[in-house]
Amino acid sequence: MDKKKALLIINPISGTRSKHGLAAAVKNHLSNLKTEVVVKETKAGGDAFNMAREAVDNGFDMVITAGGDGTVNEAANALAFSKCTLGILPFGSGNGLARSVGVPQDTFAALKLIEEGHVLNCDRGIVNGHPFYCTFGIGFDAAVSEKFATMKKRGRVTYIRSAFREFLNYRSQPYAIIINGKMITEKALLIAVCNAPQYGNNAYIGPKAKLTDGLLDITVVHADNPFNTLLMSMDMFTGMLDKNRGIGTFRVPSLTIIRTEKGPVHLDGEPMQMGKKLEIKCERKALRVFSPEKNTNFQPFISPIRAILDDMRYDVMAKFRQLENTVYSNLDQTKRGGKDSIHNIPKK
Repeated sequence: MDKKKALLIINPISGTRSKHGLAAAVKNHLSNLKTEVVVKETKAGGDAFNMAREAVDNGFDMVITAGGDGTVNEAANALAFSKCTLGILPFGSGNGLARSVGVPQDTFAALKLIEEGHVLNCDRGIVNGHPFYCTFGIGFDAAVSEKFATMKKRGRVTYIRSAFREFLNYRSQPYAIIINGKMITEKALLIAVCNAPQYGNNAYIGPKAKLTDGLLDITVVHADNPFNTLLMSMDMFTGMLDKNRGIGTFRVPSLTIIRTEKGPVHLDGEPMQMGKKLEIKCERKALRVFSPEKNTNFQPFISPIRAILDDMRYDVMAKFRQLENTVYSNLDQTKRGGKDSIHNIPKK
């Protein structure tokens, strides 16, 4: 069996969890596969893309990312339409692609998934030449992403606070949607183009979207009163958004959206400025990514509840491991006669 080569890309500032000992854990797990692991850390935006592209050029078999959605997307763009497979160790706040392909939020469970070696060939979306893997959005969610990017603090609470403030002032906008030469006009709070079911954080904006069907699920959230909009947001976390009367949905391989003026958009949560005309299409089987061999079909209520329970279980496990590592670290320091060692306690 020929030795395989893997690149581990670590974003040291993503998320809130420590990555201490991660490189050693990855090397240990992949040693069973006779895989040589090269470890690199990002220092600035674009590093993950450049590192992953170099890995492709040098014939690496896989690139494993330990970071948030930005790190994952950079690597994915470099690996697109290559034979190199993406492995994801989720360390972000949303982890949209990881959740959509069924990667566990627990690091060791995600590593085991890579060991098992099952590969999913995922589609991706393209808008005006820019790729996305989960969702592209204009309107309210793009405005929130733009504001959130300027926040010093990250995380779920900060995002919710930012979304609420933006909601108080945001006004719905008119859009023209062109499909197969036919134009539909809409006044919408937002339009989400979904290659995958969720934004991240178990927020299902396109619950029936599939990463492998060659189609994009379009969710149009119509202009409505604040109370009904609040109900829509609740439906998004139960997986029932497509059943809400204030929502329009359709599934297409490509479309064009025209708005009244240029402005913010988001690609997988990352804000960007684009023009009035947005040309969007699905590219089939663009990315190889490690995923469970059996991916259970999405079930409203059941799947979101299961995901929330898994997240809670994982949080408890992560805190226990952090405590365990702290205890072992302190014991090791004591044995070595560190500053807190019992050998350094002054005698009375």
